[in-house]
Amino acid sequence: MSDLLRLATAGSVDDGKSTLVGRLLYDTKSVLADQLDAVHRASVDRGLAGPDLSLLVDGLRSEREQGITIDVAYRYFATPRRSFVLADTPGHVQYTRNTVTGASTAQLAILLVDARKGVIEQTRRHAAVLALLGVPRLVLAVNKIDLVDYNESVFALIAKEFAAHAAALGYSESDVVTVPVSALVGDNVVERSANTPWYTGPTLLDHLETVPVEPDPHHVPFRFPVQYVIRPRTPEHPDYRGYAGQVAAGTVRPGDEIVVLPSGGRSLVERIDTPDGELAEATAGQSVTLILSHDLDISRGDLISTASAPPTVTDEFGATLCWLADKDLRPNSRILLKHGTKTTPAFVTELISRFDEQKLSSVEFPESLQLNEIGQVRLRTAEPLPIDDYTVSRRTGAFLVIDAGDGTTLAAGLVGAPLPVRDAVSPGP
Repeated sequence: MSDLLRLATAGSVDDGKSTLVGRLLYDTKSVLADQLDAVHRASVDRGLAGPDLSLLVDGLRSEREQGITIDVAYRYFATPRRSFVLADTPGHVQYTRNTVTGASTAQLAILLVDARKGVIEQTRRHAAVLALLGVPRLVLAVNKIDLVDYNESVFALIAKEFAAHAAALGYSESDVVTVPVSALVGDNVVERSANTPWYTGPTLLDHLETVPVEPDPHHVPFRFPVQYVIRPRTPEHPDYRGYAGQVAAGTVRPGDEIVVLPSGGRSLVERIDTPDGELAEATAGQSVTLILSHDLDISRGDLISTASAPPTVTDEFGATLCWLADKDLRPNSRILLKHGTKTTPAFVTELISRFDEQKLSSVEFPESLQLNEIGQVRLRTAEPLPIDDYTVSRRTGAFLVIDAGDGTTLAAGLVGAPLPVRDAVSPGP
């Protein structure tokens, strides 16, 4: 079992995500004394009788003033059984882009619903985004269960409705756990609640501590986007030539045969350097410098891959886009595409379909993609790119679409990534 779990929260606005995260931090004693004092003072200023635990997460001043979360807040905490990296994402529809960011590396997502409202449009939208991003496990936290008098029937109806939606998105029954909680009071968050004797499942923390998680992508073929070429040209290192970057996927060791893409040059890994000395191996997430046996023409933006299982090198491919910009995307649009450490001009040759995350259907050949819409497109790039299917490797199967004019991010892209649709329909008039 992994000793680190990366998780994200999602859900509609005011469902209590920040309070839930604050409760986790508070009840696991992961809060520094001065942080807790600041929360107590701010809560008193608001006229509250107890501490507002959401303030442990809502760190931006504008968020504190408005009482909402508008950015992704990352929090780190640990228990004796496991360490956690948690991304608390905003609930407003206009900030769906932040949900994409926070969930992109998550191994599990906690999706909150208000027990009084049940599964709503934003719940279904977030579940679809999580499924598309390949988040393997979900926890449905039915929050504010105290405000429906701990009613078992209310909980059961919500759990049943969401289970059907999750199944349609491709989740198996074992992939989804539903927990009745009150983030404000603490029911079933860390401690089991006497108010829900009908609930026999784990508390939220029990589940987070014990759920099997997918490991980091060490088992997939080695991928290394070159960030920087190091050539000091000093008397101490007259012939040093190293390729610095972060291992995106897989494992590399001295002696491994590699191929540099898109050029196709081949060599062997001579050694792996770090500021603290040489390594016997480097795995996904580690930042290292590779020294190769041959003097190849390699520059920033190239990809060093295992020679036995390289990615596909192509200048045209299909992808799924989560459109994050206010301006629409239309066929024949010119964009910039950032894949790994390489940015290249690209051209949207076709809008294949638009996904309806509420009905789990798709509209074929739409006229455009608008803010927060998800669709399949076909792209052509100015230069060949070494790409993997997103289902094979999240890091080298993902990319960003950038506005060539001002550099803003327009979309998150996933190579391949078929949409979880039930049927397709033709666009309306």
